[in-house]
Amino acid sequence: MKRLWMGVRKRLRGAGELLAKIWAHRQGKVGLIMVTLLVLVAIFAPYIAPYNPYDVSQRTTKGLPPSWQHPLGTTINTGQDIFSMLVYGTRVSLIVGVTSGVCIAIVGSILGVAAGYLGGAVDTLIMRIVDIMLVIPTLPLVIVLTNVLGRDFWIIILIFVALGWTGLARTIRSLVLVLKNTNYVKAAELAGASRWHIMIRHILPGTSHLVIMSTALSSAGIMVAEAGLSFLGLGDPTAISWGKMLAEAQSGGALLFGAWWWIFAPGLGIFLAVFGFMRVGLVLEEIANPRMKRTSSVYKLFRSLDSSYVEEVFRSMDDYQRIGVEGVSSGGGQSRGTGLEA
Repeated sequence: MKRLWMGVRKRLRGAGELLAKIWAHRQGKVGLIMVTLLVLVAIFAPYIAPYNPYDVSQRTTKGLPPSWQHPLGTTINTGQDIFSMLVYGTRVSLIVGVTSGVCIAIVGSILGVAAGYLGGAVDTLIMRIVDIMLVIPTLPLVIVLTNVLGRDFWIIILIFVALGWTGLARTIRSLVLVLKNTNYVKAAELAGASRWHIMIRHILPGTSHLVIMSTALSSAGIMVAEAGLSFLGLGDPTAISWGKMLAEAQSGGALLFGAWWWIFAPGLGIFLAVFGFMRVGLVLEEIANPRMKRTSSVYKLFRSLDSSYVEEVFRSMDDYQRIGVEGVSSGGGQSRGTGLEA
């Protein structure tokens, strides 16, 4: 029990240090605040939403513009409060995005580690499956699977996971091919450790930074994908999501009747969620690979933009302008001379 508690404390300490590193970064701080606010809104949605978003009997409040009573207005056809729909839609979008991102990270990392370390037939089988999955057109396959399996958002999560693990598995495999030749892995093999023990205790932790970064970026991408599916009418019909709100706004004639607030609210929610997760994912990538920023050509360029560099640029511009003026003057003189001689 004591050993288990020490392991939990070590994991919590590592998570705290990671959050501190993200918070120390300016972009990471912005992304972390936005993601935290979204999570709080999703958890306390019943206490934040002033109305029941599933109540479609408010016929007297149809098409109301934003006001103190309805901060984001109401829908044209059913009179539902759009702010309440936006709050409850946060739950579905976060559940689908984060759950799919975590499951993709788990499946992709396990299969990538297995393919990279075990090699042989296992590597060949997994990589051929990856090659096949990467060339299959995703959207038509998703449309077919949702029509066959159903449109419950748990089914949608399953489809996203089944189609989204391939890219991460290939990336993890490339990293494992390097890690399995390191000294600590060779020492574990000489000590008699089993393959599964080495994969789980030694190689998999070495890929954790890539897995965490991929989870954040995948969650953002899947939120957009879920909104797109719901907009096409392929989402869960019993749940309110931001994509479904956009689909209802389009079918209800929001643009035709000038109900801009009906389109603006879910669009803003999608933008904030994706922007927050992308900020966190990019900062995690920079934390996991500090050399990425230092080796960037843009970073080197800005590092070299001191006062002497700027003075040199303007000096070269002056020299170029002087040479151009002299060339034009000499060319004009020659032409005038030729004309007089003629």
